Amino acid sequence: MTIAASKHDFDRLWNGAEELAVLTFNLNGETFAIEAIVVQEILDLLPETSVPGSQAFVGSVINFRGKVIPLADIRLAFGMEATRPTIDSRIVVIELDLSGERTLIGIRTDRVYEVTTLLRAASEPPPSVGMRWRADYIDCLVKRDGEFIILPNLDAIFNSRGERAGSAAANSDGR
Repeated sequence: MTIAASKHDFDRLWNGAEELAVLTFNLNGETFAIEAIVVQEILDLLPETSVPGSQAFVGSVINFRGKVIPLADIRLAFGMEATRPTIDSRIVVIELDLSGERTLIGIRTDRVYEVTTLLRAASEPPPSVGMRWRADYIDCLVKRDGEFIILPNLDAIFNSRGERAGSAAANSDGR
């Protein structure tokens, strides 16, 4: 990824605003945040149905309000080890525009913290070297209380994982 592309993603995230409302959550001891506006619901763990032949990243589906939606483990996109659910584990249901189609996706988390506001002034694009994760999978890092909060680039993650994440779910629309 070029520096220009990274800057474009960074600017797209903030869209001229100085603050961003986010939902913070934990994956393998790291604090992540996603834009609150894409969050549809936070759920306790639900029964999962494995999808034979699917990628581990979206290896199962759940029933969300009568719809079958993919359940993603984005820690796998970041090369983290999969972990067993705990009493604090939650599913965050988000809605993304993937290939021009609004798509519901569940994201498994270790713990959900809070909805909060992050400041653009405390943020920076991911460094192009020295990262243990793909820089194009990160929109930015925000420093707060001496720690970094990682804002993943969900569009890049879900659009680059082979076929669309929704295809793993044996889409409810018949495709």
